[in-house]
Amino acid sequence: MDTDFSGKVALITGSSSGIGKGTALTFAKNGAKLVLAARRVSEGEALAESIRNNGGDAIFIQTDVSKAQDVETLVGECMSKYGRLDYAINNAGIEGTIFVPTTDYAEEVFDEVIRTNLKGIWLCMKYEIPEMLKQNKGSIVNMASVAGLAGSPFGCAYHASKHGVIGLTKAAAIEYATRGIRINAVCPAIIETPMAERAYHWNDEIVKMATALHPIGRFGTTEEIAGAVTWLCSDSASFVTGHALPVDGGFLAQ
Repeated sequence: MDTDFSGKVALITGSSSGIGKGTALTFAKNGAKLVLAARRVSEGEALAESIRNNGGDAIFIQTDVSKAQDVETLVGECMSKYGRLDYAINNAGIEGTIFVPTTDYAEEVFDEVIRTNLKGIWLCMKYEIPEMLKQNKGSIVNMASVAGLAGSPFGCAYHASKHGVIGLTKAAAIEYATRGIRINAVCPAIIETPMAERAYHWNDEIVKMATALHPIGRFGTTEEIAGAVTWLCSDSASFVTGHALPVDGGFLAQ
């Protein structure tokens, strides 16, 4: 797989922790220049500094992806600094309220999850795609979930948002397929991240039950998701667009 991204620019939202951080580190290792975005400033700045200290090239822009002005500014800063945008990993997301029945779900929480997880990805593509069109090439990877391909009691808003991400990905992929831009989604199962820790509290019994959902016998790692993302961005995946790729340890095979 050709993942030499030297001279290329990757924009990654939700990069202050978890999958976003792991993906940023993998792109940096493969030579990409990075535009990191997240709401949490201290973590985002620390990651950018760490990448620079290790010989990489990275900037951090505080961004709330649910706000159009923030996203427009983010992409504008990317173009001002680097003059191009090759890869966009739209990863920012929140879980909302978990294990709460649909009838008990709070409207304000539902709205917040949809604004961040679904509207946020739409806004990112809205401002990323025009810049990619100028160079007639680009790859976008949207972070969905197995929750976008199946149901569970995890939380109705999270499931709705991730199903929406897959639909949004497929629609945009078709719209821009002949214009040099590939758009795909990655659908992780449970990954060892702060979000998973909040959900499962690393309680032994809960973790045991959750692990049993994965035939491979464990949770995934951020590095494994980053591997799928970088493959989708690479020229090795040049015939892949509009795809929702499960990276799930067999979760959906049962």
